[in-house]
Amino acid sequence: MLGIELTPEHPVSAVADRAARAEVAGFDTVFVSHHYNNRDEFVALAAIAAATDSARLGPGITNPYETHPVALASRVATVDEFAGGRGVFGVGAGDRSTLANLGYRHERPLRRVLETMQVARRLWDGETVDHDGTFRADGAALNYEAGSVPVYVGAQGPHMTRMAAKYADGVLFNGAHPRDVEWARERVDEGLADRPDDRGEFDFAVYASVSVAETREAAREAARPPVAFIAGGAPDPVLDRHDIDRERAAAVGEAISAGEFTDAFERVTPAMLEAFCIAGTPATVADRVEDILTVADSLVAASPLGPDAAAIDLAGEALPPKSD
Repeated sequence: MLGIELTPEHPVSAVADRAARAEVAGFDTVFVSHHYNNRDEFVALAAIAAATDSARLGPGITNPYETHPVALASRVATVDEFAGGRGVFGVGAGDRSTLANLGYRHERPLRRVLETMQVARRLWDGETVDHDGTFRADGAALNYEAGSVPVYVGAQGPHMTRMAAKYADGVLFNGAHPRDVEWARERVDEGLADRPDDRGEFDFAVYASVSVAETREAAREAARPPVAFIAGGAPDPVLDRHDIDRERAAAVGEAISAGEFTDAFERVTPAMLEAFCIAGTPATVADRVEDILTVADSLVAASPLGPDAAAIDLAGEALPPKSD
């Protein structure tokens, strides 16, 4: 997979245009990110389905707190149906800081994501589901025939990464530094050792924030917003791996939770940019991606991509061609 993440901070029509541009540039999968303060990702996905021909598409990622997992499974199945079977379900625990804005408690995230994936598959298989775990479902079923949608779990910590390798079709590992990717490869291998034989192949995809521009400075400046969200929610072991001050990262997360996004972006340090984003000229990005793909199976170029829409073309040039 050679994927791209689009953020619906722009009007839906503009997001769809960027998706079509990404397909021409060589990207075979389009993910749409989810934050409550942006436009609705599923509306954007419907527009992308109409604007593209072959690219797979799906939420990247959505969370099972803001939307009930059964309703979420139906939304994903609807997108898959509308797109002619091109759907992908990117699901994860969500951003703790923005969930706190809405009063959601980030409880038992690993279990919540696993149960969401398991219930979704049962619903897509036409089952009537009774479930009593991190959420309830009593006699839930879809009244239409759904397709089978590959599930990619968004992960950053060790337990979620291992769980994805054991049960999901792929992982969207939130990392951009070779050091983190090597660490994640070890966790993936641990999960694969316990993977049931009937689960089939697994895709270790690095979901890396990428910012590419004609100059290094422009690329790094554009990377501040997504790096703020990553750093503000990064677990302590990840911060320690890159010698990032925990208090500084916590301050970034607190600013995001308070809705003070400009302040959060300004608090991003050079060390955070280096650890959590591949930012630079096309040549720099190409070299960094080449290192990552010696360890990982696939890559998703995640937000911000760069200072403007032209970065999609630059990213397409910098990233390796997809394999047939």
